[in-house]
Amino acid sequence: MSFRILGTGKSVPDYVLTNDEMATIVDTNDEWIRTRSGIRERRICTTETPSTLATQAAERALKDAHVSAQELDLIICATIRGEYISPAEACVIQKNIGATCPAFDLNAACSGFLYALDVADGFFARKRVKKVLVVGMDNMSNSLDWQDRSTCVLFGDGGGAAVLGEGDGLLSIHITAQGDYDCLAIPRGENTNPRYANGSQRPVLKMNGRDVYKFAVNAMSKGLQKAVDDAGLKQEQINWVIPHQANIRIIDAAAAKLQIPRERYFCNIASYGNTSAGSIPIALDEMNKEGILKNGDLIAMSAFGGGLTSASCVIRWNKD
Repeated sequence: MSFRILGTGKSVPDYVLTNDEMATIVDTNDEWIRTRSGIRERRICTTETPSTLATQAAERALKDAHVSAQELDLIICATIRGEYISPAEACVIQKNIGATCPAFDLNAACSGFLYALDVADGFFARKRVKKVLVVGMDNMSNSLDWQDRSTCVLFGDGGGAAVLGEGDGLLSIHITAQGDYDCLAIPRGENTNPRYANGSQRPVLKMNGRDVYKFAVNAMSKGLQKAVDDAGLKQEQINWVIPHQANIRIIDAAAAKLQIPRERYFCNIASYGNTSAGSIPIALDEMNKEGILKNGDLIAMSAFGGGLTSASCVIRWNKD
């Protein structure tokens, strides 16, 4: 189709919050968390901000791609909550890296990075751009109820970025939305209007884990199957799957419905937890920097998140 990935970068906070330390905050323990999610630790912002992390990930991706900020034609940041309501996080990134191109945010929750790739694809298809920076970054620790052990143990902060250039690396992409704010939502929070009659809710994540699990397994398995089919491939041809790192049980259950060997699924959830839109670009950068990905590899990515949204794609890795 329209682009290939030229470079990647990631940035996560320095502070490592282990399961054992989590047990001092809320009534839980390491075994309970690991057996239900696969998470051992997560990174949590202390001095970092979403903007500093996003900027660092962007700069690392540009360096890896051998592209200057001035060469960028567009910046898209996938995030559920940037550092400001306005300006967009993408505009903050633009200023920090010294770019001069258009910049905007996109909110599709945990599916955001793949949604952003689809949007970028449209700009490439219309020949409006030659170089695009896509960032997926979330500061989930700022949106959690730290007394709710069913949710606060699952999430972490951080994200990654990818620089896209013209090419034919994107073989297929498929995005969906199923409007539902009952099983997964983060309320806006305080309303400062003195005449507002509906009151305010705490701006913390609320989730029905059972419903999200059912949606996620179905969305990931069907999404991956459709993306592979649309690319004209067989599942056995896929070299790597990069799934959204929400819960190891979701990944295992979805993989069991497909013909892609389980050992081809890259998982780093044990170290980061669920970083929302940052999940897939963090994994992509780790695979890139560790030399796991080889030119010609077929990579399937799949995500699901609040909305409820889902997205899947297949790319051919041809970075060099």
